[in-house]
Amino acid sequence: CPLHCVCASNLLSCSQANLSTVPAPLPRFTAVLDLSHNRVERLRGDWAPARLPHLHALLLSHNGLLFVSTEAFAHVPHLRHLDLSNNRLRALDENLFSDLGELEVLLLYNNEIATVDRTAFENLGRLRKLYLGRNRITRFPLELLREGTRLPQLALLDLSANRLHSVPAAELQALPAWLRDRLYLHDNPLACNCPLFQLLARGHRRHLSAVLDFQKELHCVLPGVPTPVGILALAGRQPLNCSEAREAVLEAHLGDSVTLGCDSRWQGGSRHWVTPAGDRVVGDGGGNGSAAVLANGSLELRALRPEDAGTYACWVVGPAANETLYVELLVHNFTAHGPHDTLNTAYTTLVGCILSVVLVLIYLYLTPCRCCCGRAATEKAPRDDSANSSVLSTTPNHAGGHREPCPALPAGAGGVGQNGRFKAGGAPPLPPQQDPKGHRKVSDPDSVSSVFSDTPIVV
Repeated sequence: CPLHCVCASNLLSCSQANLSTVPAPLPRFTAVLDLSHNRVERLRGDWAPARLPHLHALLLSHNGLLFVSTEAFAHVPHLRHLDLSNNRLRALDENLFSDLGELEVLLLYNNEIATVDRTAFENLGRLRKLYLGRNRITRFPLELLREGTRLPQLALLDLSANRLHSVPAAELQALPAWLRDRLYLHDNPLACNCPLFQLLARGHRRHLSAVLDFQKELHCVLPGVPTPVGILALAGRQPLNCSEAREAVLEAHLGDSVTLGCDSRWQGGSRHWVTPAGDRVVGDGGGNGSAAVLANGSLELRALRPEDAGTYACWVVGPAANETLYVELLVHNFTAHGPHDTLNTAYTTLVGCILSVVLVLIYLYLTPCRCCCGRAATEKAPRDDSANSSVLSTTPNHAGGHREPCPALPAGAGGVGQNGRFKAGGAPPLPPQQDPKGHRKVSDPDSVSSVFSDTPIVV
């Protein structure tokens, strides 16, 4: 056992021994090393010249520590608990803890840390708790949390009592609830804004510990107001007049596939869903056969229908309590490309109608009549031309095999008129001797030509 230390099995306690350097040599079987309350101001890369394969806890708090080498932890790769709190560290340099791949708890609170390099926590895939409270941090790389690959196991982040003036509220809201439940932001000079209020108001409504336990310390700064105001008191307060946003609302279209997240505070525990129709969904399958619960507890809905809209409930059985979460799904009654298809169809129909009208007018006005009008005047008018007449023109079909184009004579009174319509009071045609030109037609108010003009068309 080193001088001035107390050894008990694989535990070495060198606390309050007035040490300025780490004692040497250290037994290889050391599992816990307590060097707190000493005067070790610099932790160099050679403080442990021999590899300590069993060391899993290193306590260096209350030492006035100013410097930590980036190679200081090369010989302790299995460290799981590191306490560097209550020192005088001013920065977390690049790749400072990259050798600690098994680290789970890192205590850095009550230092003088002002800058944090975004690679300082590289390779900390098992880190669960990170304490950075009571420092001088003006910006923390919260993108490490958003990406989810840098600190995938992180369940607690303490940034309280720092100098943060703003936080990306929208990105924090996207974090899972089990992390927001342990994301401490109190006692920071945050600028007041409505997204920040909505973030914390949702946390308060969800009974998240980071908001519920420290709501009196959650303050923000309003322009022109000398004293900080409570963030949760911003509802309806001028000049912001913030209002709470709806919780978990998802919009989709017919035929889409969506995934509803179960944003619970509990990482583990069993989960099941209840659809708006009251059907319970556990595993693969639901009331309509299109729902499935994924491995992470989310609900996948395929080929959405109008009746799939409504409020879904996720029931979570946690280790300490149960929790029920609600997600509202809005299903729009058209596909994602519906409005564009409707516009294209309407435009095509309009163009088609205009083209049809133009063709009809061209046919009526510009087509020459090459008929033998003399013979047409002496021939008996057909009794019924409705079976072969054209809908879009006043030119009738002809009886028998005679195919010469000639304007039709209107049907007699009480007979069947053009297009098969019965005309009770149709005017009889003028006889040839009374018709000076022999081929003028009597105006037919029910003919197609009347649709386009009030003036009868003379052929």
